[in-house]
Amino acid sequence: MIFITAKFRVLPEHADRWPEIAADFTQATRNEPGCLWFDWSRSVEDPTEYVLVEAFRDGDAGGAHVRSDHFKAAQSTLPPYLAETPRIVNFDVPQDDWSLLGEMAVDR
Repeated sequence: MIFITAKFRVLPEHADRWPEIAADFTQATRNEPGCLWFDWSRSVEDPTEYVLVEAFRDGDAGGAHVRSDHFKAAQSTLPPYLAETPRIVNFDVPQDDWSLLGEMAVDR
């Protein structure tokens, strides 16, 4: 699985609307057959920072994502709302889902 985490610093005047601004891109990506997840979170320390956690089945699925029409559209429509170039961590990991955090196991 290709596992990606990216940090997007949004201009302050657009920060509250970021989920709406990125909604078409988000939904189109989630609909890709090779997308395992594509989830946004907002920083609790910096309200202008959004963290995107995404995963794709494999390198082919990741490649299809960056070649998609909606990715190409996002390359032009999203940057005007950003304060800086997003930062990213991208790895190929030998699993296909989240693992349990055994050190904090919950027994209910």
